[in-house]
Amino acid sequence: MDMQRRDLLKMITAATGLAMISAPSRAYVTLPMKTAEQTIFNKQQIAFIGEVAEVIVPKTDTPGAKAAGVGLSVAVLVSDCYSKAQQQHFMRGLADIEKRAQQTHGKPFVLLRADERLTLLSDLDEKAKVQNKMNGFTNEYINRPNDVMPHYFTMIKQITLFSFFTSEVGAKKVLRYVAVPGRYDGDYPYEKGDRAWAT
Repeated sequence: MDMQRRDLLKMITAATGLAMISAPSRAYVTLPMKTAEQTIFNKQQIAFIGEVAEVIVPKTDTPGAKAAGVGLSVAVLVSDCYSKAQQQHFMRGLADIEKRAQQTHGKPFVLLRADERLTLLSDLDEKAKVQNKMNGFTNEYINRPNDVMPHYFTMIKQITLFSFFTSEVGAKKVLRYVAVPGRYDGDYPYEKGDRAWAT
């Protein structure tokens, strides 16, 4: 399990430019079964997280973030593993995404077309990279709750990727999964385009 998590974290680092922000989330072997009421989010906020996550990991020929229940997974991880300061920063980020949707398109994020959502979040992703670089965040970043936070979209993107690829859907339907890997095979056949392994 540890080796696979390490590979996942490398992938998240490559995708976001920062090492995974919340170390405690990596301690879970299985995510605790919780309801919305047991998190710091309400049901509407969790549904909103799911909509944002679906833009980051959309449904294609494989399931997307919503099919993996990423909204609730993210809510649990943020509630259990983020510091108070990180939680507040994350919440402000969700509110800012909604505000940007209203300012740019005059309607809520959930009513935006797929291309409008993608444009809005892609723009935020670029802004996040610039801001993180300006603030000196690197792959060596660790939890520093009292310091300047990385851009909120980086946090949202990281926790979304982590939640998705450690879910059953992400591991079995997007990656390839074997619960108990077998013998070492140094000459295993590989075809270009084969899915990566979750184990």
